[in-house]
Amino acid sequence: MEPEHAKGQPRLWTPVFVLIIALTLCTFMVGQGLNSGTSVFLAKAGYGSSLAGALALGFSLAAALARILLGPVIDSGRCSAVTIGGIAVLVVGTAMSAVVDGVVLFTVSRLLQGAGFGAATTAASTAAASVLPSERLGEGIGYHGLGQALAMSMGPTFALYLVGTDPSTNLFVGLSLVGVVGLIVSLNARYERKWQKLPTTSAYFLKMSKEQTARGKQEDKGSSSRSGLRGALNIVEPRALPGAIPMAILCPTFGFGIFFTGLYGTTLGYEHAGLFYTVSAVVMVIVRLCSKRFMDTVPAIKTYTVAVACALIQSAMLLAAPLGEGILLASGVFYGVALGISLPLNQSVAVKNTPAERWGATNALFLLTNDVGIGLSSLIWGAINDVWGFQVSILCIVVCQVLSYVAAWIVYPDSAKRWRKGA
Repeated sequence: MEPEHAKGQPRLWTPVFVLIIALTLCTFMVGQGLNSGTSVFLAKAGYGSSLAGALALGFSLAAALARILLGPVIDSGRCSAVTIGGIAVLVVGTAMSAVVDGVVLFTVSRLLQGAGFGAATTAASTAAASVLPSERLGEGIGYHGLGQALAMSMGPTFALYLVGTDPSTNLFVGLSLVGVVGLIVSLNARYERKWQKLPTTSAYFLKMSKEQTARGKQEDKGSSSRSGLRGALNIVEPRALPGAIPMAILCPTFGFGIFFTGLYGTTLGYEHAGLFYTVSAVVMVIVRLCSKRFMDTVPAIKTYTVAVACALIQSAMLLAAPLGEGILLASGVFYGVALGISLPLNQSVAVKNTPAERWGATNALFLLTNDVGIGLSSLIWGAINDVWGFQVSILCIVVCQVLSYVAAWIVYPDSAKRWRKGA
């Protein structure tokens, strides 16, 4: 960990930031593991891709509703409480899937999983932005996204292994245990109690310093209440849309990757299809460790060009995957680059375009659009897979990738299209 004065930059790697990355890793491992493993679980039970897609949509809608309702609660100073509660609900919903019988109760468990996942991940993203020094916000979000991106690849790998064991309900037992680990970590990541140890330019440090030195505690309390009321009445932060829109349009790429790539490989008869996620995870680690070189210095649109180009290459390789298992696995390299760059990059665009007091609503809207993009597309991909096959879905994904790039040129702020001053 670097000292505060290293290279004239404020400290990035505080203990609480490390804990936030760890709980993000656990939460996303559970959520994305459920998303990829459930489709295989249902296929083994005799159901088609359409049901898996419908349940994916239910998961995403529940997550979206949780984000909308809890964004203002997070902004009112209850970020840690929302994180803990969200992970607890996620664990309950996951464990429930291991013991229920029938589509109706299984659907209820998926809705609980979505609500818990939405609450926990929104709060964790806001916590990360709140404890990071403002001068290194983009870099820090990139590192925070490392836990998120790793989990989006490690989770499916772990899930596909578990669902292949006997009984296949081990999928839900194993992921529940991962969730419990995340819950324990979240209990120790309550940065509201340790704000004095945060970087002095972090949003939460500045907020607490101002409140501590302000005169008249009662006046401060009234101001905070009014701010909370305004947040409750304004649950949508439109200034986050420049980052949210391109990501939402690109999300169908990752919806197919998370929900159906493992199933696609299994359908092709490949025994090691789960290694696709391992390959992409390794690549994402490398990308995130290099994020300091470009996240706060290179214009976002230029970086996004690389991400979309890699997504297009990955789609082309998926189309060619029937020619050999190696092609499927190698496509994970480009999937890893595309996901490793696009998610934290667009989240950074959204956060930098909004004031700190609205970061809860900002992250809620950003992640909500991700949920909608992944959920709706997964429902569509499931139906297309059943009727016309996986490759038709992949062709549709290519269209989404092109549209996402066009949208970025339209909605990105001017600051995201030029070199930063002093870079």
